Amino acid sequence: MNQLFKKNYFSLCLIVMLFFTLNSFAQSNTKKEIQYLSGTDATHTKTWDFFCTSGRNSEKWTTIQVPSNWEQQGFGNYNFGRDNVNYGKNFQFADEKGLYKLQFNVPVEWKNKEVNIVFEGSMTDTDVKINGKLAGTVHQGAFYRFKYNISDKLQYGASNLLEVTVSKMSADKSINGAERFADYWIFGGIYRPVYLEAVPKEHISWTAIDAKADGTFNMNVHLNKVVDGAEIVTEIIDNKGKTIETTVTKTANDSVVSVKTKVQKPLLWNAETPNLYQLRVHLKKGNNTIYTTDDKFGFRTIEVRKQDGIYINGVQVKMKGINRHVMWPEYGRAIYPEADLLDVKLIKGMNMNAVRCSHYPPDKNFLRVCDSLGLYVINELAGWQKAYSTAAGTPLVKEMVIRDANHPSIIFWSNGNEGGHNFDFDDDFAKYDLSNRTVIHAHHKPGNAINGIDCNHYEGYESTAALVSEKSENIHMPTEFLHAMHDGGAAAALADYWELQWNGKHGGGGFIWSFADEGIMRTDMNNMIDVNANNAADGVVGPHRQKEGSYNAIKEIYSPVHITLKELPINFNGNIPVENRYHFTNLKDCSFRYELINFHSVNDMQSGYNVNQQGTIKSPNVDPTAKGNLQLSLPKDWMNNDALAVTAYDPDNNEIYHWVWKIKTNKTLTASLLTVPESKIESISAKEENNILTVKGGEIAVSFDTKTGMISKLANDKSPALPFDNGPVLVSGNATVTAVKHFKEQDTYVVEFSYSGDLSFVRWKMHANGWLEMNYKYTLNGSYPFAGISFNYPQGLVNSVKWLGQGPGRVWKNRMQGVTTSVYQNMNNNTETGSAPWIYPEFKGYYSDIVWMEFSTQMGRFTIASPDKDLFVRLFDFYGINANKKTPVLPTGDISFLDAIPPIGSKEAVSNNAVKGLGSSSDLNKINEAKERTIFFFFGTPKVDQQEKSPN
Repeated sequence: MNQLFKKNYFSLCLIVMLFFTLNSFAQSNTKKEIQYLSGTDATHTKTWDFFCTSGRNSEKWTTIQVPSNWEQQGFGNYNFGRDNVNYGKNFQFADEKGLYKLQFNVPVEWKNKEVNIVFEGSMTDTDVKINGKLAGTVHQGAFYRFKYNISDKLQYGASNLLEVTVSKMSADKSINGAERFADYWIFGGIYRPVYLEAVPKEHISWTAIDAKADGTFNMNVHLNKVVDGAEIVTEIIDNKGKTIETTVTKTANDSVVSVKTKVQKPLLWNAETPNLYQLRVHLKKGNNTIYTTDDKFGFRTIEVRKQDGIYINGVQVKMKGINRHVMWPEYGRAIYPEADLLDVKLIKGMNMNAVRCSHYPPDKNFLRVCDSLGLYVINELAGWQKAYSTAAGTPLVKEMVIRDANHPSIIFWSNGNEGGHNFDFDDDFAKYDLSNRTVIHAHHKPGNAINGIDCNHYEGYESTAALVSEKSENIHMPTEFLHAMHDGGAAAALADYWELQWNGKHGGGGFIWSFADEGIMRTDMNNMIDVNANNAADGVVGPHRQKEGSYNAIKEIYSPVHITLKELPINFNGNIPVENRYHFTNLKDCSFRYELINFHSVNDMQSGYNVNQQGTIKSPNVDPTAKGNLQLSLPKDWMNNDALAVTAYDPDNNEIYHWVWKIKTNKTLTASLLTVPESKIESISAKEENNILTVKGGEIAVSFDTKTGMISKLANDKSPALPFDNGPVLVSGNATVTAVKHFKEQDTYVVEFSYSGDLSFVRWKMHANGWLEMNYKYTLNGSYPFAGISFNYPQGLVNSVKWLGQGPGRVWKNRMQGVTTSVYQNMNNNTETGSAPWIYPEFKGYYSDIVWMEFSTQMGRFTIASPDKDLFVRLFDFYGINANKKTPVLPTGDISFLDAIPPIGSKEAVSNNAVKGLGSSSDLNKINEAKERTIFFFFGTPKVDQQEKSPN
């Protein structure tokens, strides 16, 4: 009996094991199987045989890495899409072709399956052969997934030959017009993955989902053919892996099966709370699962309410968006997942909520990241100012929408850019998109609004005000505005524009041009990064995502925790007004911290500040779009600190913004720096000879030209003479010396110049410890790009500057945001924004609210300081935009001390010193008053003594 039991038990175990083995094998055969022929991305490639027909490394068989753009592998020629403009109308793009070969094996088990070869993207006409037989018609269009059923052309369990011919330019003129003759780099090659997919003979080809905010779930399941007597089993699974809804739907002898169900109180998807669900769809016959597919989706409702606004889940939403090219210097447009993740984080790091995929659909991975982290997406059919023909573009619309329709992040389809609209396509998107998203035209001519949205590019401030007003017939959502060539546009004037959009009844927000400088690493030019002169230097970040000044400015302007407090009031009681500019998030779900800080001194080796005390701030209960207050519970001695810092964090603990307000005045902050030891009047001396007046305090002597009123020479007993001279010069207005007098005054020596013209006087006072005090007054009446005084000092002799003031970057009159008060240090560099070497922050520029600034130079050090508020310091020669001319015009001299600085425009809005039509902050400075300021100079290394008294 025992032996029989053991024998039966052993047999039963074998049967159970065989059942589970067969069942596991059956289950594995119910899903799509993938075999990559290429690598998965630009850093994980595979080697194929390759022959390039022209250009570098051509006319010979060699090897290439796939996926890649062949230019980055050392083949062919580099082309920018505007080369036909740059080099004349007779210019011809090189007729480059790439011939690819690959031997590959196919599992014998796939013999009874349907096997497709899939290309995620190839530039551009692609001819595919399997074992010498054409896989299908030549695919035309560089940015779209396409596939061929090659089941009948394969040798299973044996070696197969793949041959692909890729033409850089298309045989179809409309495709070249839409994709190739464009304002961006054009490349050749198989630049996205290639793989085989094996599926059962009966399977699900694709699905189209429409999941609404009320939980309504509709889906069209597209079968590859009619499957009799089958059913579709749909599972909706939450982020914890729990199946929350299961639906069974008969196939009903149709290749398209409509699935309908409803989920109670689903977590909704929006850019602030990107809640995703998993979808699992089974094709079954009886108890047998034939095929299973998985996807992710989100419940959300998109509405364009005409003459009203854009609504997500019933809430009006304003797009804080930017345009993005798929580009990385080393890899061109080849798929690079690290850049997808980095770019979404950087875009959200600017407190943006939207991105336009200009001017073509991106790799699918970018959309997955947008789904997961939360960005609203405009997905765009290519068409840069010229459209696809109906014949060429119709299949591309289908390929684009079928691939991307289930991404919840996509809220609009864009049918081409700036005139590249084929109106025949406008109704095609809905054929494949069950959710019937709105189709827009990204255009640059008034009157081209469609479906209630006007996307007109680069509107001025006044026309934008009209377009977002209640009187406008359409929602205004420019898909390009504030062109960011070099250091122009982007955040410059954005604060004015954003207030229009935020408060405008018909404002839909907009998309800045653009995210990154489109720089390519030229393998034919020693790996230099090339932005094609001015054509592609349009980013808020550099080619490797180096942050320009506009990055942090956008971060502040678009901060959903909107704080406008500029300085602490005298009777500050810890109350800071705040506006919640989230659309869905209550500020109680954010967190806040404060710090009481002391700034490092000029003699400290490090920058920044010391934190004396810190604490949390109770998050206020402020609904989206409402106003409230942050209430800080500060210690009694809070006023003994230099400054107060407040940082806001979003619900995921990402920094929203960091604000700093000075507690102490500039006069107090400079007190320890501007010390004057108790000394006798004999330590001050003066000597005049041949119109040169020299005064000396301590170790420092300063010589003045009594005819011009300028410093002519400096001397220091302990260091070389500093070439700081030829000033002060009034940068706007006129001034002529009319009189000079000089005399001892207590323990100082005074030199006072009087002027005719706009400068009233300059009063110099040499202190016994060597600090030279300058007090001056001028009066202007009119509009000016800048106002103040300048001196000369060669930039080439400067090693670095260190300052207490706002930073780390430079500012413009219409881009004062994105800087906070601290101690910063910047090494000398010649970065011109948007150009190599992309070292940020730039060394040269206008720096704001300077308390003190120390110059470390090859001839020694010197320091300036001011007890007055709002001092701008201009450093050396620079420009904001360098197109047909360098703009804006600079003040005379090398180093300027200013009360007013110029605005910067976008490339469309600059004229000499003026910026046209970008709002009040972009106007020239209207000055109709007297300006008076005090600045201290020390032409050496000052010593700080907390015990001694200040000269001010």
